Amino acid sequence: MKSAVRKIIGSTSAALAVAVGAALLAPPAAQAAPVYPFADPDPFYGAPADVGTRADGDVLASRPVAATGFPTADAWQVKYKSTNSAGAPIAAVTTVLVPRGTPANRPLVSYQPFVNALGLECAPSHQLFNGGIQEGPALNALLARGWAVAVPDHLGPTSAYGAAKLGGRLVLDGVRAAQRLPEAGLGGSPVGLAGYSGGAMATNWAAALAPTYAPELNIVGAAQGGTPVNIGELADRLGTTRSQAFGLGFAAAIGLEREYPTRSPLGDGLNGAGLDLRTQMSNMCTDSILGAGAGKSLPDLTNGPGILADPSGRSVMDENSVELYPGVPRTPMFVWHGSADPLVAIGPVQNTVARYCSQGARVQFDVIPGADHGTATMLGAGPAFGYLGDRFAGIPAPSNC
Repeated sequence: MKSAVRKIIGSTSAALAVAVGAALLAPPAAQAAPVYPFADPDPFYGAPADVGTRADGDVLASRPVAATGFPTADAWQVKYKSTNSAGAPIAAVTTVLVPRGTPANRPLVSYQPFVNALGLECAPSHQLFNGGIQEGPALNALLARGWAVAVPDHLGPTSAYGAAKLGGRLVLDGVRAAQRLPEAGLGGSPVGLAGYSGGAMATNWAAALAPTYAPELNIVGAAQGGTPVNIGELADRLGTTRSQAFGLGFAAAIGLEREYPTRSPLGDGLNGAGLDLRTQMSNMCTDSILGAGAGKSLPDLTNGPGILADPSGRSVMDENSVELYPGVPRTPMFVWHGSADPLVAIGPVQNTVARYCSQGARVQFDVIPGADHGTATMLGAGPAFGYLGDRFAGIPAPSNC
């Protein structure tokens, strides 16, 4: 059953709707502190004492790594400075893959995998070279085109799954860091962004934030599919539904609590079973999360009404819903979505694309007839990579606005 669920949903963010609503709790009398992941035992991941003095995207440390599974590439892990949702400096990590024998300033794609995780060991930089990232074949396809690839740990140093706006900043600062790594030879590279589902959330946020957060980056195009653009809509529609994928949604609520501990205090409204499940999940990766949450729902784990009505929690959801963010990407965009996606509704995506178009953005919006969330993944990947190739080649971007 777990493998079937993974095939259907294709990513963690599809299930954000199921339980991100759990972060919207009516404030009770006492607060249960957030549960954070175990610290990473590898000192490479730690933040240096002077991280607050560094600029966003500055390289704090780097190291070459064996590119197992990517035989044509050299690889580095790059630790860089970024900023979290509270405005505090943090250390983040991206993995940079560069195809051997290609010239300097080759195209660079920041690819955001869908990461269904609360444990730090589940991050792409830990899983990329042991087969733990499902999108390895897609990354090899990008490398085969002669493009460099950056794969950021876009959930951040506390694995704040669900905090999509943070993911956008981490993507942009990861691109900066990749371009500032001398060994990679990417200082003048044109940049593309790509991702599906949970990875698409970070991709869309990066594209939307770039004009103000990283205007110096030469982002020539973004390709995203199955994007959950409105977390609140998902929570309202699916938040009380029992599901085999419930664990992923509950994990998203835990991640939002980590990133917004005072504004989205999940633990305050959980009953004993909910508190136990939160602790149990706090260091899990996808399969374990699915198993722990299978068949559960919010009413099973919470105390009293008002779960979806708390203004503070609702504002956190709104702040992480790119549909509600007023900024518009300046880079051309390829957006795809399955017409029969039962998990990530197409309506909010259509609304977002319409707003972008009305404000002058160039968007190619492809709807795949009959495709659900899982099948749309592969059906749109080829056209998405072709779209980025045309942008790197300087071909004018199409638009069906």
